[in-house]
Amino acid sequence: MADGEKNFDPRMLEALVCPQCQGRLAYDAARGELISKAAHLAYPIRGGIPVLLIDEARVIDPD
Repeated sequence: MADGEKNFDPRMLEALVCPQCQGRLAYDAARGELISKAAHLAYPIRGGIPVLLIDEARVIDPD
């Protein structure tokens, strides 16, 4: 985990939603990302701030 990601406060998940599908996000501390299982996207966290831009998201395989 990079230094900036460890500053992310998981309590922010109560207020954040996926910009693509408006669904819930899960925090992946190991990768420093917020995961939208519904949209199959992973949003990066930089400097402790989630980057909730679809163009910045990484496509993930459905589980």
